[in-house]
Parts: sequence; C-alpha cells; structure tokens
Amino acid sequence: MFENEVPGGATPDAEVTAAYAALHAAIDRIAALDTTPASDAEVVRAAEMHEHAARRLYPIGLRRVGDVSDRDAHRRLGHRTLSNFMTARLRITDPKRRQDHMAALLQFHALSGDLLDPKCPTLAQAAAEGAVGPDHIHAALDTLDRIPAKVSADEKTRAEAMMADFARDHGPAGIEKLGARILAHLDPDGTVTDDADRARQRGLNLRGQDAQLMSKLSATLDPLTRAMLDVVIAAWAAPGMNDPDHPDSPRGSADDVDDEVLREAARRDLRSQSQRNHDALKALLQAVLDGGLLGASHRGLPPHVIIKVTEEALREQAGVAETTTGAVLPISDVIDLAAKAQQHLAVFEGHRTEVLYLGRANRFANRSQRFAMFAADGGCSAPDCDQPFATTEAHHAQKDWAEGGWTDIIDLAPACPKHNRMVGPNRGQFSTHMVSDGPDAGRAAWTLNGDDTLTPNQARINRSHDLAEALAAYRRGERLTAAPRGPTPRGTHDTRPPPERRRVPKLVACRWSVTRHDPTTLRPAT
Repeated sequence: MFENEVPGGATPDAEVTAAYAALHAAIDRIAALDTTPASDAEVVRAAEMHEHAARRLYPIGLRRVGDVSDRDAHRRLGHRTLSNFMTARLRITDPKRRQDHMAALLQFHALSGDLLDPKCPTLAQAAAEGAVGPDHIHAALDTLDRIPAKVSADEKTRAEAMMADFARDHGPAGIEKLGARILAHLDPDGTVTDDADRARQRGLNLRGQDAQLMSKLSATLDPLTRAMLDVVIAAWAAPGMNDPDHPDSPRGSADDVDDEVLREAARRDLRSQSQRNHDALKALLQAVLDGGLLGASHRGLPPHVIIKVTEEALREQAGVAETTTGAVLPISDVIDLAAKAQQHLAVFEGHRTEVLYLGRANRFANRSQRFAMFAADGGCSAPDCDQPFATTEAHHAQKDWAEGGWTDIIDLAPACPKHNRMVGPNRGQFSTHMVSDGPDAGRAAWTLNGDDTLTPNQARINRSHDLAEALAAYRRGERLTAAPRGPTPRGTHDTRPPPERRRVPKLVACRWSVTRHDPTTLRPAT
C-alpha cells in the first residue's frame, strides 16, 4: 500500500469528501423525519442531541478552515487573506470572530515542526466534546482577553480552566458575569492594570441601523476620554439644554445661558438623562458640521450631510433617503434639515457631456461626477464591501487610466482605497468591467483573479448599497442576475449614446436646503 492511500483504495481526499457526503445524506434523512409519533421525552432528547451534534461540528469546521490556511489554498484561489476566503467562498458572517476561535482552540506547528498544544486547551477539549458552542467560546475568550498583561502565566492558565468549566454549565450571559468576578479576583486593587491594558481595550463601535433606523453606540473609553466626555455632558446635557421638543430651548453649553432662562427651560424638560446625553451629542455634532472644523472638502465632496433621495419620496413625503456615509434617514428628517439649514440641495434631471465626460483631459473625477456616482452606486462597488460612498475613490472600472482609460461617468465606479489598490492582472487582484446591458447596466462587475488550475471565480456585483432599487426591480418582476462571467474587451470604448450605457440619476441631493439647478449646466438656476 502506498503511503498516501487508505484502505479500499480510496485516497485521503476521496475519504474526507465521501465522509462529508455521508454527513449530508444523514442530514437529509433527519430533515425528512416526522416527529409526530415521537413521545415528549424523545422530542426533548432529539433537541438535545441536535445541539450537541452542532457544537461538536463547530471545532471540526475550524480545523477545515485551518487546513485551507496551512496549505495556502485560499491564495491559489486569488484571496489575499484567509478572512477574504472565509467571507467570499464560505460565506462566513464574522470571519474575525471565527479566526479568534481558531487561534484559541486549534493546534499549530512550531518552526521546528512540532505540534503545539492549543492556546486554550481546556476550552478546546470542552468544544471537541460538544459541551460548549460558539457563543460560549466567544464569551470565555472575551473575559480571558481582558486579563491584565502583568498577571502571571499560571494565573492565566487557571483562569482559562475556570472559564471552560463555567462554560459547560452556564449560558453566554452567565459566563460574562462570572468572568467579571474572576477579573476582580485577579486584580482586586487595580494595581496590575496599566496604560497598555487600557489602550488595548479602548474602542467605539457604531452598530448598523435597525428596522426603525435607530443605531446603538457602544464604547470603552480610557480615563482621559471619559473625563472630557463628563465635561461635555455636564454642560451640553444639563436639564433644559438642547431640547429638540422645544424650539426655544437654549442651544450649546449651559455656561453661556442666563440662569433664569435655563431654569425655565429645565422646568419644562421631561427628558431622561440618557435622552439628554443623546441630544447633547447631536447638538455637538451639529456645531462641528456648521463650524467648518472638518475642512472644505473630503474625497471631492463637501464635508456635510449629503443626501440621496428619489423625486417620488420628496413629492409624496414618504420613504427614506441615504447619505454618503451609509446612514438611512426618514423623509421627515430630510425635510427638517432642508427647512433649517443654509446650504443647498442640488437637484438635476439631465446632464451634458462637458460635465460628466472628461475623456483623457483629466485623470481625476470632478465633483459632478462624484455626485452622479453617489446617486448611481451609493458606496464601494466591490463585492462584499460595505464601505459608504464618503470613503471611496473614483475607479476607472472599464479601462485603467494608465492603459488609456477615459474619465467618463460611463467608465467610472466608486471603490474604497483598499479595493481600488487591489485591481490588476495578477492572482489575488481583481479585474473589473462595466456591465453594458440588463438590469445591472452601468454597474461595475468585479472578478477575483485566481489560479488557472482551479475553478475560476465568477464576476460579482455589489448591490448592497441600493437595496431600494433592487426591491423595486423584484416588484416589477425583474430578476437581478449575476454579472457576466468575463469582462468586455478593455481596449475599446462603446460608441452607444451615454444614456444607454449608464443609469442617469434623476435626482441628486447634497447638503440641505433646496435650490433648483439648470440641467444643462449643473449650475444653480438664476
């Protein structure tokens, strides 16, 4: 028998794929089972066995991704990082969290070739037995990560074993509470924690908007940032200050307001402290935007709230609008901004080639082209990228500028700096082209260049920034199909009239108050 063979003549590759095929067949059989004849006890037992099996599969799945990483197989497919492979090929929702679990639970080889023990051996054993799941692992690792650097290695080992044992008997929320108690015992006086630990833990996270367009903000502040925020809250969130429910409420800092005026405003203020904190932050951000502290321009656009909204939404005063930073605003907020601000809302229904078609005259997109790209694409055009338009650059998607490409709106697409630098002919880079027909006409298609010996990657389109248009297409009975598998010839230019090659925005909104524009010049009408 050859060294790489297994009993029965099957190769190791065939054995592992055959095992997973058998697993899927078993899943199909389980999915088709009718539990009606089963007793209550059997149904409960089946639910327990299912969760146990799912937890056992999780660390095995980590090993499979580890196999890909060990062989650099993801790079042969063109993915520069394992995280890119996990997101695009395996469609893993949170690759960083999965990689953190791999680093803690898997065995890795040392430079000598020896197989090392897992970083968290007790937790790895519990996961292999199916006693803990991904959420338990994440909660335990979060506690372990917050152990001060100066705590001894023996203490950290004991803490890891304790967290693993707790995870066997408690839910993720319970693990977090127990972890906080463990941390308190490891550093009861706070003398072990130093500035390096604080710097490592600092952060501020703004979560996505929910169904009501509300967003949660969470932060871990270092002591000095906390002290400065306390000063802001004391002055800007005082009772009666910056109250949006009362137009005559004093604005800015309480130190600049007459005492009698402030007392009268505080008397009618029914907000909670949390609501006052929110309104103070909103007023402070408004002052920053209006005070010019952000400069005159950011990536070719004015540093203001720039809004894209359909003409129908404005006319009917219903629906939502989008900003260049990716936020979604209800139409009532858009109208409120337009009524209060002194800037302008640019509206145009057509354009001339002199403004949006620069040819070889200029490498960089002008402001009008930036507005048009925002209206058409809304954010980075690369697949799986959620970067909003405010972070993007103008990418020559049909043909690179250095190769003779034109700075025409029909050839441009927004791309964040990371993806703009990843376009090229080599493996791991992207090839791009503009789709010329179908429901995605005018969009940029991206193809990841891989190894010719493996199954090629398909061209992909990012529609995540314009879900309203996609939903409207499905309501019309249209299907948004995948992009063409290969690009159109990059050495030639399409000679069809521009409106047939690029979706022309019917309305673009920038800043806040309304000014009608002459559609032939994109200048304010007189």
